Amino acid sequence: MQKFVNRSKELEALEKQYATDQSSLVIVYGRRRVGKTALITEFLKRHSNSLYFLATEESEMQNLNYFKVQVAEFTGNELLKSAAVDWLTVFKTLIDYKTETKKVIVLDEFQYIGQSNSAFPSIMQKVWDTVLKDANVMLILCGSLVSLMRSQTLDYSSPLYGRRTGQIKLKQIPFSHYHEFFEGRTNNDLLPFYAVTGGVPKYIETFCGYTDIYEAIEQNVLNSQSFLYEEPYFLLQKEVSEIGSYFSLIKAIATGNRKLADIAANLGLKQTGLTKYLKVLTDLDLIEREVPVTETAPEKSKSGLYRLTDNFIAFWFKFVYPYRAYLEKGETKFVLSQIKKGFVQNYASFVFEDVCREKMWKLSAANFWNFHFDKVGRYWGAKAGKIDIVALDSTGEDLVLGECKYTSSPKGLSVLHALQEKADIMLKLTNAKRVQYLIFGTSGFTQGLTEKAQEGNVRLIEKL
Repeated sequence: MQKFVNRSKELEALEKQYATDQSSLVIVYGRRRVGKTALITEFLKRHSNSLYFLATEESEMQNLNYFKVQVAEFTGNELLKSAAVDWLTVFKTLIDYKTETKKVIVLDEFQYIGQSNSAFPSIMQKVWDTVLKDANVMLILCGSLVSLMRSQTLDYSSPLYGRRTGQIKLKQIPFSHYHEFFEGRTNNDLLPFYAVTGGVPKYIETFCGYTDIYEAIEQNVLNSQSFLYEEPYFLLQKEVSEIGSYFSLIKAIATGNRKLADIAANLGLKQTGLTKYLKVLTDLDLIEREVPVTETAPEKSKSGLYRLTDNFIAFWFKFVYPYRAYLEKGETKFVLSQIKKGFVQNYASFVFEDVCREKMWKLSAANFWNFHFDKVGRYWGAKAGKIDIVALDSTGEDLVLGECKYTSSPKGLSVLHALQEKADIMLKLTNAKRVQYLIFGTSGFTQGLTEKAQEGNVRLIEKL
């Protein structure tokens, strides 16, 4: 099953590029399986005069020959198939072929040709400058190796730098659209599935036929014949050269070492020796450095913590990687039993917090409060401990403090009282004058808390 979900903004961006009366060069990039080709395919359905070329990891000459044949078939130029030509000539043949509507040319997995010939971006620069720029065409360069796409098309050192008219870094599907893959399922029911698959369409589709999350995990992650069994290896091996070092670093974070000093100590390295690795993983959208939302200079904060931002990678390194020896020996049931022990409390509950913070922006845009905040995050510190949600209006005097309770029993007044005890400290830290409270709970709330919420400054949300 393949569904096209939540790419309206990206499609709109492509349509705007197409609608101009000049040539456009758009870079589309993002990690493997995030849906780049699906986005382009959906766009091309609307434009008949399009040529889609998927590059391979073969030599540049092989790719040129494949491209030449496609252009020959597109233009009806049989002589081109057997001609000895270069890229410039093939593109010129393509442009000289007249069509009633604007041509769209797509080079997918563009970075593979650049890998084969480091001069290929320079070749494409010449093609663009001499053939395509003034031909009123749309050229899309797409790729799944983020580091190579950046170096070949986006970085200042790239020959193509300054030529692009737009770029799209395709990210994962947000949880607010996750239910569109599953008919008749509530967001609360789908949270465990999102905790494993994240927003990667290919991963989501493998889980669509299941109602029990543990059965889905057993069949699609723990099964050595499943593509997800070794997915992190395939994801990283194309992007990095020292896969063992990156695996060790990700594992350190997954097992709870989130401070830079703790990560370095766990790996037996100096903190300065981690800079390169952390930057690469950040560029790949696999990790991020998080600071308390109250920090005014985040880059200088000494309270920074690193966290895994890709749900599947986080799940795999927490629950699969440590048990690979058991899985290789066929002890799948044992590994599944270990997952069941800690999945909800030690993993899914934290994903629930992320989803709740994402929900905050939608609530604010829908005028859920009588003010609009501009910062949402977590707080941790000696003064007020930990707070799941802190939303700030940096230009005003309002503050929202929230808690996220992913549990099987209703939450009561004790949750609210714990937040209220921290309010004075947070008001001083943020210079706010007024505080409101919000509690997310997946299993409802007691009568006492529900009645308290009638007083006005307390909001309760049970359904995501």
